[in-house]
Amino acid sequence: MGETGGSGGRLESILLDTSLHVSRRFIIASGVEGRLLVRLAAPAVIVYMVNYVMSMSTQIFSGHLGNLELAAASLGNTGIQVFAYGLMLGMGSAVETLCGQAYGAKKYDMLGVYMQRSTVLLVATGVPLAIAYAFSRPLLILLGQSPDIANAASIFVFGLIPQIFAYAANFPIQKFLQAQSIVAPSAYISTATVVLHLLLSWIVIYKLGLGLLGASLVLSASWWIIVIAQFVYIVTSRRCRLTWTGFSFLAFVGLPEFFKLSSASAVMLCLETWYFQILVLIAGLLPNPELALDSLSVCMTISGWVFMISVGFNAAASVRVSNELGAGNPKSAAFSVVVVNMMSFIIAVIIAIVIMWFRHSISYIFTEGETVAHAVSELCPLLAITIILNGIQPVLSGVAVGCGWQTFVAYVNVCCYYIVGIPAGVLLGFDFGFGLGAKGIWTGMIGGTFIQTFILLWVTFRTNWNAEVQKAQQRLETWDEKKEPLLANQG
Repeated sequence: MGETGGSGGRLESILLDTSLHVSRRFIIASGVEGRLLVRLAAPAVIVYMVNYVMSMSTQIFSGHLGNLELAAASLGNTGIQVFAYGLMLGMGSAVETLCGQAYGAKKYDMLGVYMQRSTVLLVATGVPLAIAYAFSRPLLILLGQSPDIANAASIFVFGLIPQIFAYAANFPIQKFLQAQSIVAPSAYISTATVVLHLLLSWIVIYKLGLGLLGASLVLSASWWIIVIAQFVYIVTSRRCRLTWTGFSFLAFVGLPEFFKLSSASAVMLCLETWYFQILVLIAGLLPNPELALDSLSVCMTISGWVFMISVGFNAAASVRVSNELGAGNPKSAAFSVVVVNMMSFIIAVIIAIVIMWFRHSISYIFTEGETVAHAVSELCPLLAITIILNGIQPVLSGVAVGCGWQTFVAYVNVCCYYIVGIPAGVLLGFDFGFGLGAKGIWTGMIGGTFIQTFILLWVTFRTNWNAEVQKAQQRLETWDEKKEPLLANQG
């Protein structure tokens, strides 16, 4: 079974042990929880980093074919593919809530059902996405792309169609394993696959001469290798013998309510993913767009890599909170929230300090220009603030997933990001407002992130964890009785 199986009860007993002094209780409990979180977060960080490397390496291989191919792969990767990735990962996080709580409650047989139910929904979602991929050329031209780039990008995107359905299978499998604190096998599989991916990409693109289509087909094949290897692990591993009991017709029961939670999860994640993509798009409208985009792309790349660490803690927070709520351990759930936020925040602060220390030279990793280096050094304070906020905000989103608050967080994201952050950024950045350029746009959007983080902190601080335990148990009992699930009660 999972590496943390039974540890939650031990943590709860430590927190309830009044014979120990409060400070002694905190130290012992922090040691127990810290070990659990590191065991979960470290492999999760590796998995997300490797996924990032696979996409980036495909882009780099394509770039060596020519400038047109680089533009096409960049558009396919950072535009179209990121949208599908965010949508599928978001919808897949619904199973994270239910599997985590079911595992904590020892309703092991339901984990496999939830995984299959999520896969059914994601495959169904993949069908319209595949149609959009197939007609990407006219869609890209409609969005203002040049016909040459649109044509090349459509060839690349066509090869990514199998990847959509790999996502549909991968994310439920990934969340199924994470809920049981089985994270290391996914890290090993992903790491081995990226090595194979690099080799296959080199052979297919340069030796067989299959160009952009070959590059994207290899990326799709690599994702399917990960999916198949993880599923083989589930079927053959003794650790999953209670949670995987074979295919079940229950996968098709209660799909409408399951879709509601999946949709809320997708909206929650997509609104966050698109937020900083919009920052780059808006910066392209500035009077000197090339310098703004160059400096922002350097900062966004650094932020993207650091964000993978936060995503690892996001996964760990979701698993720990959902497990403890399902197990009926309110104090452990609350304590886990405190420890995971402290750990992520401290790491984020250290990285922000390092970035500020090297702010005058950090851009030379990406480009040689002194003008860009100066622009990046001016943006580094904002990058440092963003990294510190990202040390807290994604972790709080993980807590929200663990509790099943996705709908509430989606509303918060709409208000903070799109009603406050983006309009404030436009007002601060452009000449009709304060005319601060890229710094102004980013400052406004940081304001939106800050408000969102503050709201999530306040809600988490005010949470009645005993009530959350009751909601989790009510939800699981209802699912287990095969009636319509009570997932609407998410707040």
